[in-house]
Amino acid sequence: MVKKLIISLICSFIFILPFSCKQKNEETQIGKDIDRKWWKEAIVYQVYPRSFKDSDGDGIGDLKGIISKLDYIKSLGVDVIWLNPIYSSPNDDNGYDVSDYRGIMKEFGTMNDFDSLLKGIHDRGLKLVMDLVVNHSSDEHEWFKKSRSSRTSPYRDYYHWWNAERGKPSPRYSLFDINHDAWKYDSLTNAYYLHYFSRKQPDLNWENPKLRQEVYGIMKFWADKGIDGFRLDAFGFAAKDTTFPEWPKGYEKNFMKYYAMGPHLHDYLKEMNAEVFSKYNVMSVAEGAGNSFEDAHNLVDADRNELNMAYAFEAVDIAKREGYDLLHFKEVFSRWDSAFADKGWLSVFLANHDQARLVSRFGNDDPAYRDLSAKLLATFILSMRGTPYWYYGDELGMTNPGFTKIEDYRDMPTLNEYKHLKETGGNIDLFLQEIKFSSRDNGRTPMQWDTSSHVGFTTGTPWIQTNSNYKMINASAQEKDSNSCLNYFRKMVRLRKENVALVYGKYTLLDKTNPDAYVYTRELDGKKFLILLNFKNKNVTVDPGIDLTKSRIIISNYMTASAPGSLKPYEAVIYEVL
Repeated sequence: MVKKLIISLICSFIFILPFSCKQKNEETQIGKDIDRKWWKEAIVYQVYPRSFKDSDGDGIGDLKGIISKLDYIKSLGVDVIWLNPIYSSPNDDNGYDVSDYRGIMKEFGTMNDFDSLLKGIHDRGLKLVMDLVVNHSSDEHEWFKKSRSSRTSPYRDYYHWWNAERGKPSPRYSLFDINHDAWKYDSLTNAYYLHYFSRKQPDLNWENPKLRQEVYGIMKFWADKGIDGFRLDAFGFAAKDTTFPEWPKGYEKNFMKYYAMGPHLHDYLKEMNAEVFSKYNVMSVAEGAGNSFEDAHNLVDADRNELNMAYAFEAVDIAKREGYDLLHFKEVFSRWDSAFADKGWLSVFLANHDQARLVSRFGNDDPAYRDLSAKLLATFILSMRGTPYWYYGDELGMTNPGFTKIEDYRDMPTLNEYKHLKETGGNIDLFLQEIKFSSRDNGRTPMQWDTSSHVGFTTGTPWIQTNSNYKMINASAQEKDSNSCLNYFRKMVRLRKENVALVYGKYTLLDKTNPDAYVYTRELDGKKFLILLNFKNKNVTVDPGIDLTKSRIIISNYMTASAPGSLKPYEAVIYEVL
């Protein structure tokens, strides 16, 4: 069940990043048939505002806190800041239940604070991407209040209602509901409303053209303020067959097949493109790529006039509590790269706000290997073809906090699933073991700035516990250490920016059957790089089949790299092949 909760929040998102005419005019060609775009070369840094920096001592991160750390973000070398929702919200799902799309959550600050944040971002040459949650709203949004008030309300068709005299509607699985029932009975009008997520997140009816125009108006409001983009959360779920037919028994075990890419989704995206993207000269990115490569290309191929960049999520769920198969990991990334080698563009990521910590899932958070494996994962993400997305704190090698009891958690779906298991006699001990590894709260603990009280995040009591290893892992100490995870991340960012072959270059998987190492080349216009990555805590041998006698090492996560043909535990090396 935890696995399903994790998958559900990453599988169907949309990013939209406006770009300036000047940048468009500066786009040039590299190599044959390679179209250079700023958004392909950008590195996106995700900030979870609730956990990044608190300015007023209430224990909750806020906009002024982010403003105070803009120079830090700029120092990383990244280009784009992606903010999770900051709109007015009752916080059933940490802002993903929006009650006013044109307001700022009081805990985060004011619209003046937002304007100052946006100016500070732009003054530093950075861009801002905002989340927009329009598969559903909060049940405290005025639209839903009016929709719920009467069957004849003009807002009734802003949501999905099923009148009770028709009988109970066909079952639909809810990702967050305690009983996993997506239909909630409401006695006021004797009807059920649909909620794929929590009961307080009723799904919007995209079949209604008035609703769609409302959303486009919201997008234009923020674009007119000067922001540089939006992320449309869970938008792959927005299109629904409103007859709500019966689905096969057990469909919930593969709900993506039924929930994603519903009727008219492409029509909605084409309309959104015409109404907003084209008018603001925006770029759009799909996080979630449907159920097939055909779906993905239909979403993002340029001649479709829908979206521009696919955000494939298949690799994110590979990590398991008992470990994962590197051969499978390599196969997934190689398969997606191959599918987009000649057309379209991908995002590269392994972490976000819906995942546990990067190094705890895909590396090794044991103190003996944490630094090395964190650097290895940075090397991987920043040397693959596609636009990298990086989650706050991963540049420090922040780890899962090791929560042991349910009282440590704040995440609504985690708490609801715990209640569900208690009510149904489920295995609570097993559940606690699973969420210790995979719960979203693992990736939401406060940013570890220094060794002061509450890790330099707040002077008050943090909304969620800080990680106890903050004295060993914090930004202040790593700033002073040239060999730290933080400074290695900066080196990898510079390396990528100085070598367009790491952005656009051909990807070739080598030593394919090696179960311990990931070996590949990136090649463009006569420049070739060999990337060697040991994903295991032991010495391994590699056979790239390339003569390295005249090559040079350009980065390594060890002070002294291994001789060609072997790699130390979690070693990462990049050669320029001469």
